[in-house]
Amino acid sequence: MTTPVEVWLRGPVDGIIPLLQPAAHAILQVGEDVLPIVAELTPDQIWARPAGAAAIGYHLLHVPGSLDRLLTYSRGAVLNLTQVKELAAERTASEDRPDLEGLRARFAAAIDAAVAYLRTVSEASLLTVREVGRKRLPSTTLGLIFHAAEHASRHAGQVVTLSKVVRAGVS
Repeated sequence: MTTPVEVWLRGPVDGIIPLLQPAAHAILQVGEDVLPIVAELTPDQIWARPAGAAAIGYHLLHVPGSLDRLLTYSRGAVLNLTQVKELAAERTASEDRPDLEGLRARFAAAIDAAVAYLRTVSEASLLTVREVGRKRLPSTTLGLIFHAAEHASRHAGQVVTLSKVVRAGVS
């Protein structure tokens, strides 16, 4: 079995400006790293919290939500009521335990939506000042896009590691 070439080594993603290619590559890699590895996990493995770590299910819920929120801010918009409710639902994910198929579908849709959004971003908008959260902390369109990609990548790494831990039955 051959290992697929990582996304960043496959060339440019169609329709995305050169300065956003690294973000697009990172976001697409998150989907390719996470979705296959969680597909065969049991509900107990998805919601296990070895050594008190956040469950894989939490990460599967948080990545789509955080991508959506950060990219909303990058457009200069504020969160809507649905986004606020979804953020609150992330805090209770371990108790609510959404099913894996729903989590995977939402995750895949968020990756697709993020890449579709990147296709709409112009180079001229990258340094536009943007505000983040209720505190209206300063950033830029580019800063938010970069953070969205690296934040998703960080959580993907946690999912990959946790999947190995829960498969081994370590608690």
